[in-house]
This record gives sequence, C-alpha cells and structure tokens, in this order.
Amino acid sequence: MTAIEQTEARPRGTRLPRRARRNQLLGAAQEVFVAQGYHAAAMDDIAERAGVSKPVLYQHFPGKLDLYLALLDQHCESLLQAVRTALASTTENKQRVAATMDAYFAYVENEGGAFRLVFESDLTNEPAVRERVDRVALQCAEAISEVIAEDTGLSKDESMLLAVGLGGVSQVVARYWLSSESAVPRDTAVQLLTSLAWRGIAGFPLHGADGGH
Repeated sequence: MTAIEQTEARPRGTRLPRRARRNQLLGAAQEVFVAQGYHAAAMDDIAERAGVSKPVLYQHFPGKLDLYLALLDQHCESLLQAVRTALASTTENKQRVAATMDAYFAYVENEGGAFRLVFESDLTNEPAVRERVDRVALQCAEAISEVIAEDTGLSKDESMLLAVGLGGVSQVVARYWLSSESAVPRDTAVQLLTSLAWRGIAGFPLHGADGGH
C-alpha cells in the first residue's frame, strides 16, 4: 500500500473559489509527486488526495505535466525569492554569505519535500522541466553574482563563476544534510559551510579597497 493510499483522503464536496481550489490541488499534487515521483503518480491519486473528482482536477489542469510544471514554477520562484531576500538582508558580507547559505538549507527543510521537484526530479529529460530547473539555478547565480561584482570589481563572467560555485555547493550540501539525517544542527551546518565559503570569497578585495574584507 502506498503512502497516498494509507493517508485518509480529504472530504469531497466543499465548494471553493477558483484560486483556493487551484492551491488545494497544487498542495495535493505536491504530496503525491514527492511521495511517488512523476512517473508513478496518477491523476486519480491526486484527485483522491485533494478530495475532488477527476473532472474538477482537469478543469484546472489539462494534464499531469501541466500540473507538475505549475508546481515547479511555484517552487522555483520560492527558491529565487529566498535567495534574493537573503542577499538583501544585510550589507555585511560574511553575514550575507551565511544568509544565502541558510536560504538553501531552509528551502530543502521547510518546503514539504518540494525541493525534490526542483533538484531531484525524475522528469529531467522533459525539456520544459529541464528549462525551468536550469533557469532557476541561473537566476539564483545571477543574483549572487551581482553582489560579488559590486563588492569586488571582478568582471561579470568571473563573478558568475564564483556565484555558480557558491549556489551549487549550498544546494548540494543542504540536500546531503537533510537526506543523511545528519546529527549536525542546521545552524551549525550553515556556520561550517559559511566558514568554508568565506575563506575563499574573502580573499577577493573589496572594490576600490587596498585590503581584504
């Protein structure tokens, strides 16, 4: 018996405004996709999980891929906004690195497993999925690179290389930390990763300054 079958279905028959119904369906779909993966999930499972009929589900999403892409768009935007918020949260550079690292840890820990849709999708051969995953990684790196370029005076291309490295390390380590059920508390994990990253990034002098950070 699957995790979805073991979970009591939501009651049917409640009439909701269109936006609320759409959000409900997305929430149900997320639970099913995270638990089963895209290929094993069925629209029947999602409708049952949401407590609606299949015709109601199809009124909002013409097919399973449409539903998956809507979820992917939602959670890619969530990650991007988290990174941008972290970068804007302080002007102290070491704290800014820590805040950005923590944004990735918070994302993998608190999004109900949705990070798996972004980072561990079983649908990466689908061009529309691959394009979205690549785009959010690029957008996060661009946001980080703008800060690096502004602070160090490095070129756009140089700053982008560093930003891709920082973002990549953050999400890979955060995913490992979660999946391994590490005994290291999140705050400590972020501090360790920040120390590692800072020892490298701090070697680049501030733009227009004679010394280091």
